[in-house]
Parts: sequence; structure tokens; C-alpha cells
Amino acid sequence: MPRIFGVDIPNGKRLVVALTYLYGVGRSLSEEILERTGIDPNKRAKDLTDKEIASITADVQKNGIKVEGDLRRDVQQNIKRLIDSKTYRGLRHIKGLPVRGQRSHTNARTRKGPRKTIGGLAKKAPAPT
Repeated sequence: MPRIFGVDIPNGKRLVVALTYLYGVGRSLSEEILERTGIDPNKRAKDLTDKEIASITADVQKNGIKVEGDLRRDVQQNIKRLIDSKTYRGLRHIKGLPVRGQRSHTNARTRKGPRKTIGGLAKKAPAPT
């Protein structure tokens, strides 16, 4: 398996698809990278040479494309900035609610987690004295 930016690229997939396994690289960016480097997009990842892998990584670095760790760090810093400045979006991040205006009364189970039962405990009667 070829490794690009510390990520194992799947062997059997076409390069245009295999590059999308990098965080921050989608289909169109993958096509652009392969076009600039002159590598056939239909080629399988297992057929890549070391020179071609080096040219892909050099192209990504040369064009200033943020991928993997750098991009993840930027996203986390942006979220931290929102939280520190106590913006509305930052408060939604803190509470674990949807941030971009989605309905949260009935939906948003992915963001809120499993349902929490409220009022499930019945009061016990006081012990007789």
C-alpha cells in the first residue's frame, strides 16, 4: 500500500478515487493533482512508482493545499476560537448541538447523541417512623 502524508492509500482503487482517502482531498482536487503531475487517473494505486508518489506529495506541498494533520489542526483551532470568544456557534459546539441552524427540537440525533429519559425516577414514599 502506498503511503501519502502518512495515510495508506488502498491498492485496488483507481488513483482518482484513492487520493480522496486523504483528509481534505475530494474528487475534483484529486483530478487536478493528477492532471498537474501528468499521472493517469485510471492507474491503480498499487502500480504507483516511488517517483510518482513523490511528485504527488511535491505538488500538494507546492500549491499550498492543506491536507491531513495541518487541515485538522486548522479546523480545531477555528472551533476553539469560536468557543473562546463565546459566539453563538461556539456555544452550540460546547453544548453539542447543531451549529448551522438545523432544527433541533425533534431531529439532530447524530449531534445530540441517544435520547436521554427525563423524569423516569418515581419519588419514594418517606419511610415510616
